[in-house]
Amino acid sequence: MNTPASILSAISKRLHLQPDHPLSITRQLIESRFTGYKYHNELFPVVSVKQNFDVLEFPLDHPGRSRTDTYYINKETVLRTHTSAHQADIFHANESSGYLISADVYRRDAVDRSHYPVFHQMEGAKSWDRNCLGSYSTLTEQIWADVTKIPSHTIKVEDLNPTIHPERNPLQLNYHSVEEVEAMATHLKRSLEDVVVTIFTAARAAAAAAGDTAALTQEPLKVRWVEAYFPFTSPSWELEVLWQGDWLEILGCGIVKQSILNNAGVSSRLGWAFGLGLERIAMLLFSIPDIRLFWSSDRRFLSQFSAARPIQLFVPFSRHPACFKDVSFWIRSTSSGAGGQAAHASTWDFHENDVMELARDVAGDLVEDLRLVDEFVHPKTGRKSLCYRINYRSLERTLTNEETNELHGKFRQQLVEKLGVELR
Repeated sequence: MNTPASILSAISKRLHLQPDHPLSITRQLIESRFTGYKYHNELFPVVSVKQNFDVLEFPLDHPGRSRTDTYYINKETVLRTHTSAHQADIFHANESSGYLISADVYRRDAVDRSHYPVFHQMEGAKSWDRNCLGSYSTLTEQIWADVTKIPSHTIKVEDLNPTIHPERNPLQLNYHSVEEVEAMATHLKRSLEDVVVTIFTAARAAAAAAGDTAALTQEPLKVRWVEAYFPFTSPSWELEVLWQGDWLEILGCGIVKQSILNNAGVSSRLGWAFGLGLERIAMLLFSIPDIRLFWSSDRRFLSQFSAARPIQLFVPFSRHPACFKDVSFWIRSTSSGAGGQAAHASTWDFHENDVMELARDVAGDLVEDLRLVDEFVHPKTGRKSLCYRINYRSLERTLTNEETNELHGKFRQQLVEKLGVELR
């Protein structure tokens, strides 16, 4: 069990279902592009290790299985780290040819303005049944017919790599033909390009309505497909969008590993799946600068959004001053010759995510940013010293120096008690 009460308390929030919340508005906007799909938005986040990792063929040594990355309830149960934890069960239920999942997911991660230990994902999948061809002579013909039903667009798409590459992006030789994968890949890419056009057209309209003249003079939208690797799809891709001068990764996707469908009891089906982060899309769509704002109960934030209105950019309220504090420490060591204590674990047991978790546990959302600013290895003893800088800043009020000093003192104490470090 490595899940603190602060994380467990987030389970009931379900921001993606709160009326007029920007995450809920973003979810509904994407769902509008997948008519006829079944939506799963209320799946409980506690899942088995088997659901979260095993059935998706995560290797046993995959870092995602580590307690430094994942919140465990016990050795067999976790808070889901991705919506794909429900993929096999939904495939097995076989209630629809296409589905979308939106849900809260949990990961021990960095502390900064774009990362939070609880965030929201959307996953979608579409599959076809070899035994249900209807009036079509082949499955490939049926898929291409479905491609023609996807709305067309005029955006510039860069897709330089072949659909299949024997080393980088292999075909599942025992299960799929080249023709089937080419058809499924086209259906997948056109479906997701349609989503991107919808999202970024709304974002530009919101920027223009807010008086952003750059939004009116921007070049036409550009997207590109790049090869990727995921444990549960092959071939696989990521979709990137050129936005305000930078290429931004928006989502990952690919052709579902046939073994997953076979193990779910639907071996006659084959198809594609994608996953994206709702926070990343919503931050772009509404111009929200800090991921902590999604969890705010401040009416100055929440009152700015409505599903009944066109997308509107977030209007920031007063930015309160930052308060920076440093902490330096020696990492514990098993070697007494290096000045450590034999009872402590070895240096390679130290993980930065543990520092991040302690900061969140002590100060919650009052920590805006925590980063490593210096490290040093003693030339004689080999001991390693780290220095972290913490930026304490409230989104809603000005913190006093006394308040910040008290929080920082508790954080330093927890570093010693929980991680066994020696403060400098």
